[in-house]
Amino acid sequence: MRLVIAQCSVDYAGRLTAHLPMATRLIMLKSDGSVLIHSDGGSYKPLNWMTPPCTVRQIEPDAEQAEAGLTELWEVSQTKTGDRLVISIAEVLADDTYEFGVDPGLVKDGVEAHLQELLAEHIEALGEGFSLVRREYMTAIGPVDILARDDGQKSVAVEIKRRGDIDGVEQLTRYLELMNRDPLLSPVQGVFAAQEIKPQARTLAEDRGIRCVVLDYDALRGMDDPETRLF
Repeated sequence: MRLVIAQCSVDYAGRLTAHLPMATRLIMLKSDGSVLIHSDGGSYKPLNWMTPPCTVRQIEPDAEQAEAGLTELWEVSQTKTGDRLVISIAEVLADDTYEFGVDPGLVKDGVEAHLQELLAEHIEALGEGFSLVRREYMTAIGPVDILARDDGQKSVAVEIKRRGDIDGVEQLTRYLELMNRDPLLSPVQGVFAAQEIKPQARTLAEDRGIRCVVLDYDALRGMDDPETRLF
């Protein structure tokens, strides 16, 4: 990654046009081909950016631009769309390049596999009388997160997500259609469990007879005692 702190202005031309007046900014040139312009504020969002794949070409300022105090011009071109970002630099305050290597990716606390493990240990979170049959129940189109039985000993297929959206409901629907063809399992009910369920996903699930359950991650880990709550 190349990090350049410079006194610069930025002009974007594409589906719309945008202009950033001259100011001190951070220019990030990443190895994936993206270019991001940051200020010392505005949280994590760049002021302007160019997504990969793009190319960066350095242009010598003409006489008029040089007289205006510009020392460098960078033309950033988006290969697919043809969008252009022109960075006009008056002064470079710092220019450093770092080799990051391969990133292992973000490891989140409470990923779906961990939620599945916790819910299997505390299957009563789905309701009184529920019992675990097994985790990762394999079907012809993939594994169902949890196969359980309710208090009436009917089969229940549970799909677990961190954030439940329509795609998760569609996935569970496909599992249910397949599992309900098995006379040893049928009838199979569906439970869509997530830490957060979007309103559209809840509406679709309930329309298809699928019960929605919001998971309290801290409670499943035993870190939230309801008796100590004020409300």
